Amino acid sequence: MFPPTDLEVAMQVAPQITFRGLDSTPRIEEALRKRLERLERFHGRITSCHVVVEAPHQRSHKGQIYHVHIDIKVPGGDIFVGREPEENRAHEDVLIAIRDSFNAAERRLEDTSRRKNGHLVKPVPVKLQGKVVRLVADEGFGFIGAADGREFFFRRESLVSDDLWSGIGVGTQVRFTEHTGEKGPYASAVAPA
Repeated sequence: MFPPTDLEVAMQVAPQITFRGLDSTPRIEEALRKRLERLERFHGRITSCHVVVEAPHQRSHKGQIYHVHIDIKVPGGDIFVGREPEENRAHEDVLIAIRDSFNAAERRLEDTSRRKNGHLVKPVPVKLQGKVVRLVADEGFGFIGAADGREFFFRRESLVSDDLWSGIGVGTQVRFTEHTGEKGPYASAVAPA
């Protein structure tokens, strides 16, 4: 698909690009090529890379959400990006979906490289499930009860989309990312389960 570049030599094998449910355009190919070239900065020994850009069938009246899956092989492990089940409305733009997936891949490559060199790496945030146990809707915050009995504070801004606030109520099952703050545990990236 892409003309041969120094990237093929650096990666040992030319990167594979697959499009599902959409056609490639020069703009998309240029964005992918630039992001693939950047990957070598984060890990110098990538042995292969397969990128899938996918436009799943539309399930609702809203815009189509693009998914970008990246599988990277490096000595000592594999890196997979883009397997999260949650829908990100920003990914209605294929270029933003590409940017976000490659940013995640770069972080994971950097972590892998640091681990290999004995450096400490920040832990990956833990995704949990729970249900809303208290909600102060007029003030824009609430609490999520996790299965282990802990409660997590969240704000309206903690939801993955502002549109979800009106659908959240006591008893709503949610997924979220766990954090620890000065005043205790709190949730971010909150989405209905």
